[in-house]
Amino acid sequence: MIRFSANLSMLFLEVPELARPAAARRAGFDAVEVQFPYGHEAGRWRDALDAAGVDLALCNVPAGDLMTGGQGLAGVPGREAAFREAVAQAATVARVLKPRNINVLAGCPGPGHDRERCLDTLAANLAHAAQVLGDLGIGVVTEAVNTVDRPRYLIDTTRAALDAIDRAGHPNLRIQYDLYHMQIMEGDLIRSLRTHCARIGHIQFADTPGRHEPGTGEIHFANVFAALDELPYDGFVGAEYVPSGRTEDTLGWMAGRRR
Repeated sequence: MIRFSANLSMLFLEVPELARPAAARRAGFDAVEVQFPYGHEAGRWRDALDAAGVDLALCNVPAGDLMTGGQGLAGVPGREAAFREAVAQAATVARVLKPRNINVLAGCPGPGHDRERCLDTLAANLAHAAQVLGDLGIGVVTEAVNTVDRPRYLIDTTRAALDAIDRAGHPNLRIQYDLYHMQIMEGDLIRSLRTHCARIGHIQFADTPGRHEPGTGEIHFANVFAALDELPYDGFVGAEYVPSGRTEDTLGWMAGRRR
């Protein structure tokens, strides 16, 4: 059966951040995700996770100015030193929080950058992150992001994500497959999951349009989840959506799927 994780940067915003692991556990999740768990001392996050009895499935390497409309770090030539500092920060936190995977966001290089040079920069940075975090027993993933929501994002299809990790050439790299982003960019979700299952380290989902919970858009989640049940995928499937109401009122998709 699928193991679901709750993204606490988007779900359970009704309660303070460090209270969200417990809220997720009460709702039936046994793992959580935090996009950037760097705003609190890592020990406080560790205490909150332990008290709730949940694991940390995923977090991100710090992404510089990406989340405020900037270019980010990993795929931007000239920002290699800043990226290495971000990986060092992620490693420090990961030693305490022990996430299963850490995601590297490729970024949105400006129009003056050569794409091939950006891809080479991303490959070198992915290999560096994979080595540093792999030494801690943590997997590294990178995801394709739709260019409707985030124009100029460097990696925007499943093929581009696979090519990026192939170019990096490190065994501790897999892709993060986000159903929401890939429905917008290419569709054919079930076939992609079946074809690339062995190379997927983490999965996330939201419906589209709107990025809300399953049942609010066009994705047939019953079929997607049934297909995942049949695959030899051993990672988590992360609920990373914008609730259309109170989080607890948007969890109908979990009915019959609590472990």
